[in-house]
Amino acid sequence: MKKSKNTQSTDQVSMNETMPHQINSPSFEGTGIKMEPPFENKHGVIIGDSIYSSPNSPLETWTKDTDPSIMAGDEWVHPTNDIGWNTSENRELLEKKKKPQAYPFMHPTKDVSKGSD
Repeated sequence: MKKSKNTQSTDQVSMNETMPHQINSPSFEGTGIKMEPPFENKHGVIIGDSIYSSPNSPLETWTKDTDPSIMAGDEWVHPTNDIGWNTSENRELLEKKKKPQAYPFMHPTKDVSKGSD
């Protein structure tokens, strides 16, 4: 039996402004934030493809002499396919960007019924 290789791709990994393969990932729909495709950083590592192993990653060749700062910075974080979006704080930030569910039948920022009862 031939062993399959874990290959990387820069294909879009989202569908309908969400990450369907991640059970707890939030939906970006209605937030004004567009899902972004994976990218290759300066170390030749694909970021945001949901394949968490890369032959070019320092994690694959880590030794006691590896400086951890090599994996610091924005080049290691995908803007929309990052585990940080699964936190309650960041999910709340996304929810605040969405229009109220009653929209368009109510004013998005003014309660016009205030004081009417």
